[in-house]
Amino acid sequence: MDFKDTIKQLAERVIKLKDNIQTEEATKNAFIMPFINTLGYDVFNPLEVIPEMVCDIGTKKGEKIDYAIMKDDEPILLIECKHWAQDLNLHDNQLLRYFNVSKAKFGLLTNGIIYRFYTDLIEPNKMDEKPFLEIDVTDIKDMQIEELKKFHKSYFDVEKILSSASELKYTGELKAIIAKEFANPSPDFVKFFAKQVYDGMITSKLLEQFTSLTKKSIGNYINDLISERLKSALKSEEAEAVEAYKDPENQLEEKADDSKIVTTEEELEAYRIIKSICREKVDVSRIVYRDAQTYFSILLDDNNRKAICRMYFNTATKYVATIDENKKDVKHAIESLDDLYKYSEEYFKTIDMYENKQ
Repeated sequence: MDFKDTIKQLAERVIKLKDNIQTEEATKNAFIMPFINTLGYDVFNPLEVIPEMVCDIGTKKGEKIDYAIMKDDEPILLIECKHWAQDLNLHDNQLLRYFNVSKAKFGLLTNGIIYRFYTDLIEPNKMDEKPFLEIDVTDIKDMQIEELKKFHKSYFDVEKILSSASELKYTGELKAIIAKEFANPSPDFVKFFAKQVYDGMITSKLLEQFTSLTKKSIGNYINDLISERLKSALKSEEAEAVEAYKDPENQLEEKADDSKIVTTEEELEAYRIIKSICREKVDVSRIVYRDAQTYFSILLDDNNRKAICRMYFNTATKYVATIDENKKDVKHAIESLDDLYKYSEEYFKTIDMYENKQ
C-alpha cells in the first residue's frame, strides 16, 4: 500500500470512529498515533518518537509537549494534540511556547482531523502565527498528500520542506481571501471592479448595486470555466473512443498483455517525483501513470496521447524518455531517480504543448 492509500485509509478510520472518541487521550491513540506511524515513525521507539517530552519554558519547569519526533537525537517535529472536537484556534499559543524553546524546525498542532504545520518563516527561531500547511485528513487533496509526504521518515529533508513552505503559506492565505471575497465581496473589492466599468462617483446606492453585480459576474465566470473544462474533457474522451474503435486489435492486445505487467516500486517512486516536479505547472490530480510491458508512462489527464515522459526501467541501462514537439520519445540514460530532476524543463515544455493545443 502506497502513502496516498494509507492516508485515505486513515481518513476512513477517522470518519468511522470520531463520534465514539470521548477524550483527548483516546484521540491520540485512535487518530494521531496511527498518523505518526503513517509518516514512517515507530511510536513505540523512543529513539524516533518521545511522548510527553519536557519543554521547560523559562521559570516554568516540567512543561511537556505531547510528542516529539526525533532524528539524530534531536527533535525535528513537535506535536501538540487536542480532542478531535476542539477548535485549534484556541490552542496555537501553547505550541508556540514549546517551539520557541526547542531546536525543532517544525511544529504540528492537531486534533486528529485537522493538521496544522508551522515553522519560522517570518522571524528565525520564532514560530509563525499562521501555519504554512493545513490539512483536513478527511478531505485531503493530492497536492497536500505530496507535501505531507515530505515529512515521511524516508524523505524528510528540512531544506526541501522549507523551500516550499513559504509558497504554501502565502498561496493558502491568498486562496482563503479570494474565497471570502467571492462569497461576500468587500466594498474595496467591489470598488476595484466598478471603477473599471463606471466613470462616475461610486455612491452607497451604486456600491450596493455593483456588489450584487460583482457576485453574479463571479458566479457566471466560474460556471463558464467549468463548462469549458467539461467540453474539453468530453472532446478528449470522444477522440479516444474514435481511436479505440479504429484499432480494436491493438485494444485486445493490450488487454491480453495486462497479466504480464508488473509495476515496480521504483516506477511508482519515479511517478511521485514527476508529480512533485510538475505541480508547478498543473494540478497534480491531472497527472497519472499507465504501465505497459516495455515502458511506464506518466500522462496528463489520463490521456495516452498526452505523455509527459516515459520510464524504460526493464533494461540494464535505465532511461527516461522526454517527449519532443512531434510527440516522439527522446531517451536519456539515468543512473538514479535523482537524475529525473535534470529534465524538468522538458516536462514543462511538453505540458505547455498539450495545454496550448486545447
